[in-house]
Amino acid sequence: MMRHIGALLPATNTIIETEYSQLPQDVLMFHYARCDKVSAGTPFHPSKDEDVAYQAKMLSYAKVEVIGVIQTSASLFEQGYDARVKKMIAENAGVPGLTSAEEIGKAVKALGAQRIGIVTPYSNEVIQRAADYYGEHFGLVASGLEGFGATDAYSIGNISPDTATEALKRLDTPEIEVFILPGGNFQTMKYLDGWEAAIGKPVIATNQALVWGAMNALGIRDSLPDRGRLLADNPKG
Repeated sequence: MMRHIGALLPATNTIIETEYSQLPQDVLMFHYARCDKVSAGTPFHPSKDEDVAYQAKMLSYAKVEVIGVIQTSASLFEQGYDARVKKMIAENAGVPGLTSAEEIGKAVKALGAQRIGIVTPYSNEVIQRAADYYGEHFGLVASGLEGFGATDAYSIGNISPDTATEALKRLDTPEIEVFILPGGNFQTMKYLDGWEAAIGKPVIATNQALVWGAMNALGIRDSLPDRGRLLADNPKG
C-alpha cells in the first residue's frame, strides 16, 4: 500500500527530491512544496509562516497523511519553533506535522544513545546552536563538533561527501555513540552505509531522519536497507 507524505522544503533546496526519488515508490510517495525564507540575509532561519501555512494546505489536496518540515536549522533559531510549526501544519492541512530537527533527536534516542558527535555543512554558529538544541530538548551530550563553514544552501549542495567522510574519522572517539549530520541540502543517504562501516557507529542525517519519522507516524515497520542503520533497523520512535 502506497503512503503519501508531504515535504515542506526551503526554496533553495536542490537535493531532497533526488534523495527521496531513490526510495521504494510502491511504499513511500513524497510530495513537495517550497517555502521562501524570512529574509534573504538569514539563509538558515525559518521559512515564512504564510508560506508554511499555504503550502501545507496545498499539500493536503494531495491527500498526504503527514507533513514534514525538512529544514533542520529552522528549529535552532526560535525557541518553541517545532511545536509552533507543527500546530500550523495541523491547522492548515488537517494532518500531523514533523520537523527534521526533532526527528534527528528522536532517532538518536530510539537507537539507545545519548552521546553524539555533530558533523555538518553549517557554520560554527549554527553547529553550536545544534549542540545546544539537542542538549536542551533531548538531553544529548555533544562531545565532538565540526562544521564545513557553508554560508548558504547552494554552497552546501556543492560540498563533496568526502568532506564528511574525513570529518567523521577525525572526530570519532570511544565516547561518541552516534554521529548526527544535520543539513537537508547535503547529499547523504547513499553514503550512510559507507560512513557507518568506516567508523563502526550509526550516522543519522536530516533527510534520512525525516523518512524514519514519517514511517513511525504512519506505523510503517518495513526495513529500508542501504540507507543507514536507522532505516534498516527502523526502531520504534
